[in-house]
This record gives sequence, C-alpha cells and structure tokens, in this order.
Amino acid sequence: MTYKVAALYQFVPLPDFRELKDPLHKLCLDLGIRGTLLLAHEGINGTVAGTGEAIDGLMAELRDGPLFNGRLDNLELKFSSAAEMPFKRMKVRLKKEIVTLGDPQTDPLRQVGTYVTPAEWNRLLDEPGIVLLDTRNDFEVEMGTFEGAVDPRIKRFSEFKDFVEKELDPKQHRKVAMFCTGGIRCEKASSYMLAQGFEEVFHLKGGILKYLEEVPETESRWNGGCFVFDERIALGHGLVEQPDGAGQSDE
Repeated sequence: MTYKVAALYQFVPLPDFRELKDPLHKLCLDLGIRGTLLLAHEGINGTVAGTGEAIDGLMAELRDGPLFNGRLDNLELKFSSAAEMPFKRMKVRLKKEIVTLGDPQTDPLRQVGTYVTPAEWNRLLDEPGIVLLDTRNDFEVEMGTFEGAVDPRIKRFSEFKDFVEKELDPKQHRKVAMFCTGGIRCEKASSYMLAQGFEEVFHLKGGILKYLEEVPETESRWNGGCFVFDERIALGHGLVEQPDGAGQSDE
C-alpha cells in the first residue's frame, strides 16, 4: 500500500485556534490520518499521511469545510508518497508560533520577501552579487543543500536572528536569496530580514520540496537529500524516498 503525504502551511489569523484543536484532531482520526498539525494565532503548519482518498478529503475540509470557514483558501501544499505509514499517531498541538523564530515584531502577514518559483530559481542564483542562505538547521544542511549556499550553522531556527546580526550587513549584502524545506521558515526569515533593513530578499516558493518535485534532475542545482521530519528520513529528486539518508552528499 502507498500512502499520500501532505506537507502544508498557511499564515492566517486564527484567533480561535484553541477551539479548533479537538475537532481537527477528530476529523483526522475519522479519516485514518496520522501526522502532526500545529495551530497558533498566526496559522497552521504540519505534515500528515493517509490514503489518497483520506488526504484529499482532509484538504477539501480544510479549504471549504465549516471548521475553518474558508480561511484556509491559500494553503501552501506539497504532496509526496510513502511505501509505509511514516507517522505513529495523529497529533494536533497548540503553539505560540507555527514556526518558532521568537521575534514578536516579525509578521509574515504584514511583509515577506519576494517569492521565486522553482522554474525561476536557477536563474536567480546566477545573478551577480547574490547571497544564498540555507535557513535550516545544521543537521539538515549536512544531508543536502544547494550549490554555493551559506550554512548559518544553527541548531534551531530561532538562532537565525543571531546569525543575521553577526554575519550579514544590509549595506553590504544587498541581494539575498533563501530557501528551506517547505517554505515556511523563509516566510519568517525574509520578514525578519526586511525589518532589519535588507532591501532585496527572495525566497524559494514551496521550498526545496517543490523544487525537487518540479525541476528535472538534469537541470537541478541541488546536491544530496532533503531531510524530512518523519520516518522516511530524506527525499530526493521527484520526491522519491531515500531511506536512512541514502543519497546523502559527502559535503
């Protein structure tokens, strides 16, 4: 049996996020879905897996059902597959942030960097003076990254602020491009950098997963595997499973 895996997020005001927890959990259980979904005042984030019919049903409910009442009309979605169920149980968690940066002034609903589609990404990387940032944690970068990317060497995303303060200068680094697994960390990171005075900040729309899904391997600038937070460990081009980190770059 093949399972359908959905990675999703959307920044959207959810003042009632606490009241959404139990009905969302029940909805997933009723569909036989497992994984983790995070809810906060700023939106929803997570990865879930189930049969194709179950995942399609959940997406329809999230977008058009009464629970969110049409608020999730702009979900960022990436689909992949798994030969075995990659999660042990279903969890819905309440959080202060759906991705933790720890800067209350950073608001992706107010400002974010310029989205760059996977089809346009390689062209951007060839522009002179571009600074390419991998916003992920160090163990993720070790498994794979884009050619020429700067590794901030952070243990957790909340340390990204310190890296920017110590290593980057808005007057010197005028054009910055960044990427992450599915796009959500770059929403926060780009918003933060714009607030710090960086003028041109770009980020890969849909993240590495969307790039690996859409860009042919023969044209790819990606080296290694993309770490995912489930039992599949890593995905490669075409979002094919690379169990136990197979295909990991030596870099």
